[in-house]
Amino acid sequence: MNNPSANHINKNLDEVRAMIHRHKLNDYIFSIIGLLCLMVGLVTLLTLFIDLIIQGYPKLLSLSFYTDFPSRRAASAGLLSALVGSSLVMLVTFISAVPVGVMAAIYLEEYAPKNWFSDLIEINVSNLAAVPSIIYGLLALGLFVYILDLGQSIVTAGLTLGLLILPVVIVATRESIRSIPIAIREAAYAVGATKWQVVYDHVIKYSFGGILTGVIIGMARAIGETAPIITIGALTFIAFLPPSPVTTSAPFLNFEWLSSGFTVLPIQMFSWLSRPSEAFHVNAAAAGVIIILVTLIMNGFAIRMRYKMRKNIKW
Repeated sequence: MNNPSANHINKNLDEVRAMIHRHKLNDYIFSIIGLLCLMVGLVTLLTLFIDLIIQGYPKLLSLSFYTDFPSRRAASAGLLSALVGSSLVMLVTFISAVPVGVMAAIYLEEYAPKNWFSDLIEINVSNLAAVPSIIYGLLALGLFVYILDLGQSIVTAGLTLGLLILPVVIVATRESIRSIPIAIREAAYAVGATKWQVVYDHVIKYSFGGILTGVIIGMARAIGETAPIITIGALTFIAFLPPSPVTTSAPFLNFEWLSSGFTVLPIQMFSWLSRPSEAFHVNAAAAGVIIILVTLIMNGFAIRMRYKMRKNIKW
């Protein structure tokens, strides 16, 4: 005689097995679709990158391309002023954005009271991270160029890009701090540590890899930005270098370079692309390869540092 309860249990088990099989199939299909989408993006990027290398390799192998100034003749045109300009602009960007962004994130995550005002700040920071870069260029044009009268200079460009990556640094730092288990904080408090000791000796230490990753990714974004730099009036042709930041006489520092005219790698590439001559397009391709390589190196360095720091941390 059949047992109705056993039959009911077997029927439920069959339904559970079918549901599990269906969900596994859906997961498998989704993973295949995701992999195909990833491969399309990677293959497209790799194809474009290889095309740039093929087009610009004659210049990439030329030392004079890195040591000569731009010229109206494509054969003798170089990237020296753009390389130096990008380096100095990134220096100002780092100094203006990273300390402020990291400290703001630490305050919001560890010290700020949880109320409507801190929620409002968090929402606005997240929204600012998605604002188009041209908006920051227009803001900088009105604030730094016209109101503060900083002119179309390196300090203006650095502060503009600093504003651009500031929300990115804040968001990345907060996410890194949130990933630290609450048990670490509780253990530190249990042995008598103060709030600052917990934050400095434990939270920042364990989240430093993620913070560094966010900073480098933000800098990698800034180095390839063109729209805000064009908006504030970066030069498209510059055949001189800014004054050196370091001097041989006391106090060994020179700040005249902050108010100097400048150009950067994306602007120089844009200038060469606007020329009708095919020889200038070869220069532009070589400049594009350099920009992509710098970005990939910075992102690779961030991934490597994060992996190394997480591996060395003893929880």
